[in-house]
Amino acid sequence: MPLTILVADDDLGTRLSVSDYLTILGYAVITAENGQKALEMVGQYQPHLIVTDIMMPLLDGYEFIRQVRCQPAFRLLPVIFLTARTNTEERIRGYQLGCDAYLPKPFELAELGAVVRNLLERSQMIESEWRLRLRSVESVGPETHETEPVTTFEKKTAAMATVTLELTTREQEVLAVLVECLSNVQIADRLHLSPRTVEKYVSSLLRKTQTNNRAELVRFAIEHHLVNS
Repeated sequence: MPLTILVADDDLGTRLSVSDYLTILGYAVITAENGQKALEMVGQYQPHLIVTDIMMPLLDGYEFIRQVRCQPAFRLLPVIFLTARTNTEERIRGYQLGCDAYLPKPFELAELGAVVRNLLERSQMIESEWRLRLRSVESVGPETHETEPVTTFEKKTAAMATVTLELTTREQEVLAVLVECLSNVQIADRLHLSPRTVEKYVSSLLRKTQTNNRAELVRFAIEHHLVNS
């Protein structure tokens, strides 16, 4: 089944050229002529990658991606900005919102195709690794020395093996805030803890979920419903 790419641009010529080229490369492409329609299509089709202009009616590209990133399920969705707004301040703003690549107009379709392929291969590789990890962990024992209550989460894998995660109340609280992409200091301030204590809980969560970094931990938590979407 081909991977789905959403192309959002108010210019019909750009939408057609990009969508036709990506279709030739083997992707399933959906298009939107403004940011509002694009936002609706993200929820409806759950694309694997977004290619979007910045200057669009109803909802510009910045606000479109900001609202996409507010949804936990799409925090790590690859995003490419295609735009004529190429000054340093604009690029910085785009990266701060979480875009993965910033291609100035006019652009070469071949370069866009290479960026798309690279981002999708990376995201699919990470997803495959998570699935392998999940299948290899039939159960995670209660490796906690906490005196606080422990909640057990169970998840059925595709192979129907049950993965058990036992998280303390504090670990659940830290995880719920962690998906907001806050720093240890910000999390500590939110939960009235010390940054060192937050780091301890994050390390425990990484160990229990067998993830390598915070990005993997956030994706794991979202995919396995350990946090509210």
